[in-house]
Amino acid sequence: MRYIRYAFLAALAVILVTLALANRGAVTLNTLPSGLASFPGIEWLAISVELPLFIVIFAGIVLGLLIGFIWEWLREFKHRSEAAKRKGEVRQLERELRKTQAERDKDKDEVLAILDQSS
Repeated sequence: MRYIRYAFLAALAVILVTLALANRGAVTLNTLPSGLASFPGIEWLAISVELPLFIVIFAGIVLGLLIGFIWEWLREFKHRSEAAKRKGEVRQLERELRKTQAERDKDKDEVLAILDQSS
């Protein structure tokens, strides 16, 4: 299985390097459209940067993955909190069970108490 993972990562690296070499041309990345950038008061938001196209592609992929991971983490919050609550309830019930068993077995012979606990 490890070799399959290495083969996949090597193939992915070859594909990404090929994509980067094929898209080295410079593109202009604007934060606002030109019509909106001329409005008074928001000129400071109008940023324009020249970058190679492959950097824009890779940054878009990474940004999409980060947004997806954060979105999924927030979506699963209720499941994680419910699991933590259930875990606390289980611990509480286990403590109560041990306490009840100890009270039940305090007057019994030790051998009989051990046999009751094992069944």
